Amino acid sequence: MALTKPRIIELLLITTIPVMFLAEQGVPPLWLVFATTLGGYLSAGGANALNMYIDRDIDALMDRTSQRPLVTGMVSPRECLVFGISLAVVSTLWFGLLVNWLSAALSLGALLFYVVVYTMILKRRTSQNIVWGGIAGCLPVLIGWSSVTNSMSWAPVILFLVMFFWTPPHYWPLSMKVREDYARVGVPMLPVVASNKVVARQIVLYSWVMVAVSLLLTPLGYTGWFYTAVALVSGGWWLWEAHALQSRAKNEATGTKLKEMRLFHWSITYVSLLFVAVAVDPFLR
Repeated sequence: MALTKPRIIELLLITTIPVMFLAEQGVPPLWLVFATTLGGYLSAGGANALNMYIDRDIDALMDRTSQRPLVTGMVSPRECLVFGISLAVVSTLWFGLLVNWLSAALSLGALLFYVVVYTMILKRRTSQNIVWGGIAGCLPVLIGWSSVTNSMSWAPVILFLVMFFWTPPHYWPLSMKVREDYARVGVPMLPVVASNKVVARQIVLYSWVMVAVSLLLTPLGYTGWFYTAVALVSGGWWLWEAHALQSRAKNEATGTKLKEMRLFHWSITYVSLLFVAVAVDPFLR
């Protein structure tokens, strides 16, 4: 369980299941929800296990990751590698045989993108690592839609973009909190190579684009008043928190006075509220 990073997968499933309700415009078949959820967990779990295998050297040096199974010796690197590859194979076949092959391809693509593009290529080379590497975490939205329709549409693309612009301002506040960890192991997260003022300005820019994109679903006819209301209120609160963080950064606040984790915690609540609204909205139209 620890190798699969279940707390991270929770967020991925929060963005998968509600999109199935939107695609169905009601309640999708419960067996399909179960099959998609389990397949998604297995795929993401495999990706997370392979990420731990690749990053075991720096995980041992970071306080935040010092208790992971490979660091403590609870699991050997070989066992972790076999486990991760096995989950990748099983999850792809599961999706293909029990859901559809489009969802299987998207699932495998997300896994490979996270492991190869983000973990192996981007993470240790560029401060834009989480921007582009975050694409892997956006693909569950497409998987949720394709599992129901076996096709694509503008609705999941818009929600994909919401998650794309959500990921950096979600993760950068946490990176600000643990910047010393990343600096110690040479991972150039943006808060490591840029000042708090620069990071906060980037957070505000991404936040405005994210909220604007989230409001596109309604004029295109995919959602109604309920989703719009939730998107406006939750998005407005997000922008308030983002600008508050920027204000504190401009005033040279440091340590506990920066309160960067306020936005991080709200970001999880925001995405939960938004996607619950995605699921509920079809019943209120």
